Amino acid sequence: MTQIIENVSRRGVLKGVVATGALILAVRALPSMAAGSGLPKYQTGAGAMPHGVVTDPHVFIAIDSAGLVTIVAARAEMGTGAARTSLPMILADELEADWSRVRIVQGEGNEEKYGNQDTDGSRSVRHWLWPMRECGAAMRMMLETAAAARWGVDVSEVEATNHEVVHRSSGRRLGYGALAADAMKLPVPAKETLRFKDPAAFRYIGTGSIPVVDLFDITTGRAMYGQDVRLPGMKYAVIARPPVLNGKLVSFDATEALKVPGVEKVIEVKGWKWPAKFQPLGGVAVIARNTGAAIKGRAALKIVWDDGEHAVYDSDKYREYLMETSRKPGKTVRNEGDIDAAMSKAARVIVGEYYIPHLAHATMEPPCATAVVTADRAEIWAPLQSPGGSREDIAKTLGLPPEKVVVNETLLGGGFGRKSKCDYAQEAALLSKALGGTPVKVIWTREDDLQHGYLHTVAYERIEAAVDQNNKVIGWRHRSVAPTIWSTFMPDPKYQQPLEQSMGLIDVPFDIPNIRCEVGEAPAHTRIGWYRSVYNIPHAFAVQSFVGELAAALGKDQKEMLLELIGPPRIVDPRKSVKELWNYGEPFDSYPIDTGRLARVVELVAEKAGWGRKLPPGHGLGIAVHRSFVSYVATVVEVAVDAKGNLSIPRVDTAIDCGFHVNPERITAQCEGGAVMGLSNAKNCAITFKNGRVQQTNYNTYPVVRISEAPKVTNVYIVPASIDVPPSGVGEPPVPPFAPALCNAIFAATGKRIRSLPIGNQLAT
Repeated sequence: MTQIIENVSRRGVLKGVVATGALILAVRALPSMAAGSGLPKYQTGAGAMPHGVVTDPHVFIAIDSAGLVTIVAARAEMGTGAARTSLPMILADELEADWSRVRIVQGEGNEEKYGNQDTDGSRSVRHWLWPMRECGAAMRMMLETAAAARWGVDVSEVEATNHEVVHRSSGRRLGYGALAADAMKLPVPAKETLRFKDPAAFRYIGTGSIPVVDLFDITTGRAMYGQDVRLPGMKYAVIARPPVLNGKLVSFDATEALKVPGVEKVIEVKGWKWPAKFQPLGGVAVIARNTGAAIKGRAALKIVWDDGEHAVYDSDKYREYLMETSRKPGKTVRNEGDIDAAMSKAARVIVGEYYIPHLAHATMEPPCATAVVTADRAEIWAPLQSPGGSREDIAKTLGLPPEKVVVNETLLGGGFGRKSKCDYAQEAALLSKALGGTPVKVIWTREDDLQHGYLHTVAYERIEAAVDQNNKVIGWRHRSVAPTIWSTFMPDPKYQQPLEQSMGLIDVPFDIPNIRCEVGEAPAHTRIGWYRSVYNIPHAFAVQSFVGELAAALGKDQKEMLLELIGPPRIVDPRKSVKELWNYGEPFDSYPIDTGRLARVVELVAEKAGWGRKLPPGHGLGIAVHRSFVSYVATVVEVAVDAKGNLSIPRVDTAIDCGFHVNPERITAQCEGGAVMGLSNAKNCAITFKNGRVQQTNYNTYPVVRISEAPKVTNVYIVPASIDVPPSGVGEPPVPPFAPALCNAIFAATGKRIRSLPIGNQLAT
C-alpha cells in the first residue's frame, strides 16, 4: 500500500473521526521552562524524555471503522524521513499496527497542540522515541481492554498482534476497526501502567524494512513542496532587499518595472533593524502575475540605498582581524591545570592556525512562502523547519493572536537550518495584508538565497600544544574567534556563547592535564544562523586537523596519536570547569562524554577502512573523530591527487555510535549525505564580502559538489546498542569530522597541509 501524505488540521482529523466512529488518542509536549532561561529543561537518565514531550496532544492517532490507522506527523519533513517515517514507524510498532494499513498526515504549525516543533538539533528521534512508544502502547492497551470487555474475559487473556486483538485460549479475533468505537470511550492508561513491547518483538524498529513514505511521490514529482502551492487568484512576488545588512531604502523609481508585461504593483516592504530575530530585511517588492515577470520587474527598478555601517565588511580584512585576535589572550571559557607553566617547561610547542569561511545553506529549494492575510486571519503555506515557532512569529508581525494564524507545512526541499528562520513567510504575510487579502507567493531566487540569507559563521582557530621530552602532549591552548548566532537575537555580544563553545571547543575530551580554551571578540557584520552541525564545523576542523599535525611532527601514526590524546575510557564532564555550560538543555547533564565510545568508533572505522593498507601513488588516508549532538562519529577518507592537483575521493568510511537506533537505512543515508556536504563545504564553498556585499551569486560562484565529484564509495558502520542506551543525533554529526579527515588524507598523499578552507586551487602545482 502506498503511504498517503496529506496536510490536515486537527479539525480535519476530528471530522474524520466523527464520520467514521474512529478512536483518537493524543500525546503532546508542554514545555517546562528553566527559570529565567527561556529554554527547555530536560530530564536525565537512560531512556528519559525531555519535559514537554508527553501526553495530550502532540501526536494524534486515529483508527476508523475499517481499521485504517491515521498518524499525524507534527514535525517538519526535510527529506530525512524522520518526521513522516521514523517517528510514525515507532508508534506503529508499539501499537502492533500493520504498516500497510497506516496513513500519515501532516499536522499544521501549532505549538499549543503539539509542543515544540523545531526540527533541528538532530533531536527528532532522540527526543521522541519514548513518547511515540508511549502513544502506541497506550492505544494498544485500550484496544485490548475493549476486546476483553466485548468477550467478557480478563484483559490478561488477550493480546494485540498485527492489527488485531486475539483471545489466546479460544483463538477469537477482532480487528482494530471493529474495536475503535469501544476503545474510544475508555480512559487513556496512566503513564506508569503502560506495558511496552520487548525490543526483541519489534517488527519495524531497527530493521530498516520501512521505506521513506514520501519516496514514490518525490521520485514521481507528486510531492508538495513550498514552490508547488497554487491558490486561485494568486500573485507572485520577488523583493529587492538591501545589499548590505541594515541598509536603508533612500528612494526607488518603479516606472520601468511597471512597464514589464505581467507586473501589477510595486510595494515597499517594512524591514526591521537587525538584530530582530527572524524579521524581514525589508526592501521593494514587485508583484506580478507570474514569477518571470516579477523578476524582470525587479531588475528594472531604480533604487538608491544607504548602505550604512556594515558597508565596511570585507572578508580579507576581517580574516586578518580574526587572525590577529586569535594570537592574543582572549576570554577564558575553560581552564584546567596550569597552561602557562606547561608552555614554559615544554620541550617544544607546536602551533596550528585554521580558517573556515562563511557558508550558505544553498538548499535545493530556495525559501518561498504563500500567504492569505485579511484583517483578522492569516493562512500560510511554506516549507518551515519550525512551523509552530513560525506561527508565533508571524502572529506577532501581523499583530494577530496566534489562534488566528494557520501555518500549513509543506515538504522541505532541504533545510540545513535555513528554514528554521521564517523571514520569507513573514514577507508573504505582509504583502498579502498590503494587498487586502490577495494570495501572494514570495519567491527567493538562488541569488536572493546566497546574498540575503543567514550564513554559517566565519571562524579563525589557533591551537598550541606543549610537548614534553617524551613526545607527550602536556598542554593544550585553543583560541577560537568567530561571530555569534546570538547577534541575531540581541545586541551583538561579540563572543561565542556557551552553546557554541560546547560544540567541540570547551568539551574537547582529551586526556591532557593542562587545558585552556579562550574565545576572542568578533563583531558580526551579517546575519549569522544555524547551519548543519553549527560551530562543531570550525572547532572539529581545527582540533582534528591539529591532531594530524601533531602526529606528523612527533613521528606518530594519525590513528595512534588520536587514541593517545583521547586516553583511557572514562566519563568526561565539562561542568567541572565550565559553570554555564549547556547545549540544547541536555547533552552534558544527561550524557557526559564517554571516551570509551569515542575511541571505539575510531578503532571500528580504522579496522573497516583497512587503516595502514598499501595505497597507490598519490593516494592517502586521513582520519578524524568528533562527538556532537550526543553521537560519536569517526571518518576515514581516502583521497587521490593527480600530478595537476586534481582531487578525487575513491572511498569514505564512517562509523557512528548514536545509541539505540530506529531506522538504520536512514542513518546510513544521513552519513552518506554528511560526506557529500562535508566535501562540498571543504572543497570549493565560501561566501565572501566586499564593501558589505556578498560576492557570490549562484552555483557558478558558489560551487557545491556535483555528482561527478562525490565520493565514489561511502561505507557506513552503525555501532549496535540496546534500548537502554538513549538514542542520539544523526542528521548533523556526520559532517564535522569529514573536512579534517579529508585534509589529513591530502597531507598523507601529498605532504601539503591544508589549514584554510575552501581547498580551492591549493593543490595545484
